[in-house]
Amino acid sequence: MLKRDGLNTFFFVYILENNFMNLTDAFDEIYNHTHMCNWGPDWEIFRKVYEAFPDSYSVLVPFAYSYLEELIRSTTSEYGRELIDENGILKKYRKVGVQLIDLAIKENKFSKPEFVEILAEIKSYFSKSDPTDIGDNRNSVVHGYMHPRFWDKESFENLIFDIARLSKYAGF
Repeated sequence: MLKRDGLNTFFFVYILENNFMNLTDAFDEIYNHTHMCNWGPDWEIFRKVYEAFPDSYSVLVPFAYSYLEELIRSTTSEYGRELIDENGILKKYRKVGVQLIDLAIKENKFSKPEFVEILAEIKSYFSKSDPTDIGDNRNSVVHGYMHPRFWDKESFENLIFDIARLSKYAGF
């Protein structure tokens, strides 16, 4: 029996349960559920770049995060329309990061419980850095504390698997 710990166990079990045996399957899952006009061509380029240059993940991380946030937004009332506040004034800022995930959880908790369960796990990607962080945690990437070049290949691929897990719930 293989002994695994922490996140590695989670991802190993997830891959087995969801039949994502490799990154190709994850890329296919993402592509099959994306907005073809807005994101499809970019995912094809993303995939080709990563396959041709496996060490390119540090330059691909920002795109993956942008997509992850847009995918989550597509499941909320903030997707695809201008937002007006209670006084009829156009809102300048939409929810991002943890606030966006909280909105998605609130709006989907009854209709998509499996999605909400995954969102609770994904929330860790958007947690803010503590002043004591030394720059070796991937969660702070989205907040600009740690540059993507400090990621490793395993962390990047786990992000891709997580995007694939959420993909079937996209509201594009």
